Amino acid sequence: PVSESVADVVTERVGVRWLPAYGASELPVIACNPVDDPAAWRLDSAGLPPREVELRVVDLDTGAALAPGGVGEIQARSPSLMAGYLPDEATAEAFDDGWYRTGDVGWLEPEGWVHLTDRSKEMIKVNAFQVAPAEIEAVLHGHPSVLDCAVFGLADERAGEVPVAAVQIDPARPVDADELRRLVADSLATYKHLRHVVVVDSIPRLPSGKVLRRTLRDELSPSLTGMPAS
Repeated sequence: PVSESVADVVTERVGVRWLPAYGASELPVIACNPVDDPAAWRLDSAGLPPREVELRVVDLDTGAALAPGGVGEIQARSPSLMAGYLPDEATAEAFDDGWYRTGDVGWLEPEGWVHLTDRSKEMIKVNAFQVAPAEIEAVLHGHPSVLDCAVFGLADERAGEVPVAAVQIDPARPVDADELRRLVADSLATYKHLRHVVVVDSIPRLPSGKVLRRTLRDELSPSLTGMPAS
């Protein structure tokens, strides 16, 4: 998802509006905002599934199909879906009774609008609650001192995992970790509160812009384990 603040800055600079969409190599167009109706474009949703694309959301733990509004893995079914992977052994894990397992977490509105929250492999499980790193990152990005950020899970003996944020701070607008932790605490449920905020020089990303959360976790976790909240 693109935050409204980022989208507004880009549109102001280049004069082009955003047309959110969602796709994958396995199924090129999973959802898209109505191309022929700019008045209906939404930043908070990847759009609607095109004709002959069916979507459903299933529980991350049980695999049971969820009603609209339920958060889980998005799965798709369509004639335009890939036939499978090579080697063939990899195909079985990608499907659930004919439904393609996208590995993406999100939810559907009753009218079919798609909302993406994160990747299933990057979800943080706090006391059995599923926490999407992107939700916490969106709150942090709203602070004027935060240039970039990434949230990942840190192993915890009592909670299973706890959220940790790595943040890149604007040198011209310094802010301390406590203020950023309070920002998240004031905005989100208790189990989504940050255990640690770590200031870093930059957030590692792929050329596509995808955050390398595993890299951050591997680099920072050893120094954070057992430390009091900071």
